[in-house]
Amino acid sequence: MKQITKLLSWKKLKEHSADISKTTIAELFVHDSKRFERFSIHLGDMLFDYSKNPITKDTIRLLHNLAEDCDLMRKIESMFIGDKINFTEKRAVLHTALRNTKGKPVKMDGRDVMPQIRAVLTHMRHFVESVHSGEWTGCSGKKITDVVNIGIGGSDLGPAMVCSALEPYSNFGIKTHFISNIDGTHITETLKIINPETTLFIISSKTFTTQETITNANTAKQWFLKKIAKHEKDIAKHFIAISTNEKAVKKFGIDPRNMFVFWDWVGGRYSLWSAIGMSVALQIGMDNFEAMLHGACEMDTHFRNEPFEKNIPVIMALLGIWHTNFLGKCSHAVIPYDQYLFKLPDYLQQLDMESNGKRVNADGEQVSHSTSPVIWGNAGTNAQHSFFQLMHQGTQVIPVDFLAATQSHNDIGEHHKILLSNYFAQTEALMMGKSESEAREELEEQGLSAEELDTLLPHKVFPGNRPSNSFLYKKLTPAMLGAILAMYEHKVFVQGAIWNINSFDQWGVELGKQLAKQILPELEGKSTVTTHDSSTNGLINYYKKNR
Repeated sequence: MKQITKLLSWKKLKEHSADISKTTIAELFVHDSKRFERFSIHLGDMLFDYSKNPITKDTIRLLHNLAEDCDLMRKIESMFIGDKINFTEKRAVLHTALRNTKGKPVKMDGRDVMPQIRAVLTHMRHFVESVHSGEWTGCSGKKITDVVNIGIGGSDLGPAMVCSALEPYSNFGIKTHFISNIDGTHITETLKIINPETTLFIISSKTFTTQETITNANTAKQWFLKKIAKHEKDIAKHFIAISTNEKAVKKFGIDPRNMFVFWDWVGGRYSLWSAIGMSVALQIGMDNFEAMLHGACEMDTHFRNEPFEKNIPVIMALLGIWHTNFLGKCSHAVIPYDQYLFKLPDYLQQLDMESNGKRVNADGEQVSHSTSPVIWGNAGTNAQHSFFQLMHQGTQVIPVDFLAATQSHNDIGEHHKILLSNYFAQTEALMMGKSESEAREELEEQGLSAEELDTLLPHKVFPGNRPSNSFLYKKLTPAMLGAILAMYEHKVFVQGAIWNINSFDQWGVELGKQLAKQILPELEGKSTVTTHDSSTNGLINYYKKNR
């Protein structure tokens, strides 16, 4: 495929962006009384409103033309049918099969993968129910009360986020903890607050060789042996593995019957739907875990089958491309007005930036356009009191996704109404802003002198014309969360497909890790290190003198 910047549809969008810049989003509402109806979609209990973007019918038509020129429909189908679209690693990308609750066959290399997926789900259910019932106990016969997931990247961010998001469904007496950082502080502080007799450790590592995970796992093992274990075999009652390396798992002391497998066609940042979600299942139960899978499956069906003009992930992706490539926006904020979703921005950072933070296309050529924006955010209303100043009056225009539920899990007093009043107000304020004349009128009502008014006036003006998407859904249930996460996954996929990059490898993670392995032995002993550039040498030698 030739560079997308050479496509006629790309050039047409460039021309169109110049026209769009001559008007504001607020003016577009004035000229179109049915703008909200035209640029919003209902799907089940979710409403997606994208009308507060600098777009017209022509914008959407031109973006659809770009998607068609990039053969998007075929690329979507290639993912679902198990083609090896992760071409640098020669792997299929079948996380959608993990949540294929409709049970239809999904073939890879001519073999249906669904029987092995169902077998792992059954294995998970048996284990989860044995822990909840008290059939599975620790080595001293006490019931499990705490679960510690030890992983990193996708083996940590996804499960940790979901466990926070679905806390209202934690009805099984299990508290989850997550250890990922190699910084000893992370595991030390976690071990302080758990009881080794009632704690189950989940070691989540596909290869069982990931440095951070295995180092933390060995520390947890030594702590456990020191605290209560009478025999090495007691490890088997307190440690399970999510892995494919049975030999290493067995050597660690884990019973292979308590190893839960997943496959190389499951990328780390897409793995929470697999046995990597064991911590989630233990916290909320397998019925709720499978309800989350079903919600994701419903979004998969929508994404695969709906025409582009009614397809939520496709529209989200095209809007992101519009902002990134044609309007010059280099970051994107995600603001959930739901405290349970406070970890969602962290999760989406990895999903988006590790997937599409690429500079080389499928043909090995350097791309001639921007790829992934910087993803960031925090929960509302906290975000309003930290970085919304920049969003309203800063020099950068930052597109935003706002998410909220119409029904709260904790509907006490006026809290939820106040929360939603802020949710609605922020999208309007970002779009409308406050003109100089409006600001002047407000200041005049305060009885200021002419000099005071003129001094203060520029600081009270809000430029507005700041774009946003709004997602409003009935309640944050397991099924709704599954749909939201699948929606963002597919958005990322569509953008990678149009940019003609591989969204499913992550070679950029490797270089620093390779260099760290070279540096680690240099930190031993007292000899001065001279093998690096002067800055790195200086930093290492300062550490060695002051450790």
